[in-house]
Amino acid sequence: MPKPVGALNFSLKVAAPCNLNCTYCYVYNKADSTWRDRPAIMPDSVFTATIERIREHCLLSGQETVEITYHGGEPCLVGPERFSRWCEEARTRLSDIAKVRFVIQTNATLVTPEWLDAFRAHSVSVGVSLDGPAHINDVYRIDKKGRGSYARVAQGARALLNADIDVGVLAVIQLGVDGLSVHEHLTEMGFKTISYLLPHFSHDTIAEVKVQFGPTPCADYLLPILDSWWTHGTIDQEIVVFWQMSRVVLGGSSLIDLFGNRLLSFVFVETDGSIAGLDTLKVAAHGLADTGLNVQSRRFLDIRLVSDLHRQAIFDGVPTPSGCRDCPELITCGGGHLADRFSTARGLDNPSVWCDDLLALFGRVRELLGVSPRETLLRRGALRGMTPATE
Repeated sequence: MPKPVGALNFSLKVAAPCNLNCTYCYVYNKADSTWRDRPAIMPDSVFTATIERIREHCLLSGQETVEITYHGGEPCLVGPERFSRWCEEARTRLSDIAKVRFVIQTNATLVTPEWLDAFRAHSVSVGVSLDGPAHINDVYRIDKKGRGSYARVAQGARALLNADIDVGVLAVIQLGVDGLSVHEHLTEMGFKTISYLLPHFSHDTIAEVKVQFGPTPCADYLLPILDSWWTHGTIDQEIVVFWQMSRVVLGGSSLIDLFGNRLLSFVFVETDGSIAGLDTLKVAAHGLADTGLNVQSRRFLDIRLVSDLHRQAIFDGVPTPSGCRDCPELITCGGGHLADRFSTARGLDNPSVWCDDLLALFGRVRELLGVSPRETLLRRGALRGMTPATE
């Protein structure tokens, strides 16, 4: 019997270029350079074809909620008028079969009153990329002339925070800096939802990083934030990585791709209509994220036929790394983010390059919650016997 068709999340890379040139960016400054051969802005015809493929997939899967994320590059390069037109088109074509939700991930440097109106009109959730105060953010998040971006990002971020818009912040961990000072700055700005992103490296590129910053630089950054949040945080403040770690330690399932070895269940569409799987695999090797498919001629479901890697990541599940099978955090960590597991020699059959960091973080979360690995197993077994809504 064929495996049931799963629900998907859809990320549209509506702009290939970016107005910044962040030195750690996995799109422009790592192993992959496929963006150079694609249109700068997604043509209307490609957008329309994408929405038709999303509709087709919903009808096949019975999916009743669709999340469309506008991504890039810098997605605000498309302009607020085109963006609004696309949102209207998507909702018109999909609303009879699914509830549609829009998300945009932006550096906020191009936010204007017109953009604020567009976000409000279409109930868009906005993620702002900002790595901390100027002296930290501006080391790596620079423009094409080498200038820091903090002042422009902060101006756009404050406009979003002062508007009636759902907004959060994504901060890439800058190794070797004081993480707590970053956290205090972001909370002082008014962000209630903060996502800390471990920087992406493969096993082919991580050795020099560990030599420079020590064995657990991400944990060194995050652990003071965790202790502060645990002691002083408020109920309306969501530090995503800690919420999700607590969730899996208490027996639930991870809702993020950093750990848990969960099905990623999202696909990317590039400006030319090319379908990509896990976008962050671009950090590891040129073309590794590509499936060879295009929305103008193929279905999303066809990924299962042409790419074993992306079929596993999106639909079937990626095997747990062989080196993780005796780890006490096997069911919580699951090997870590797929992009951080890659090596040329073994593909994805490696624990995360941040394995020691994740173990340190899970250990501290367990200490704070008072939950042992055995109790996590018992809780997960009990929760699996309940309805999904109870979990």
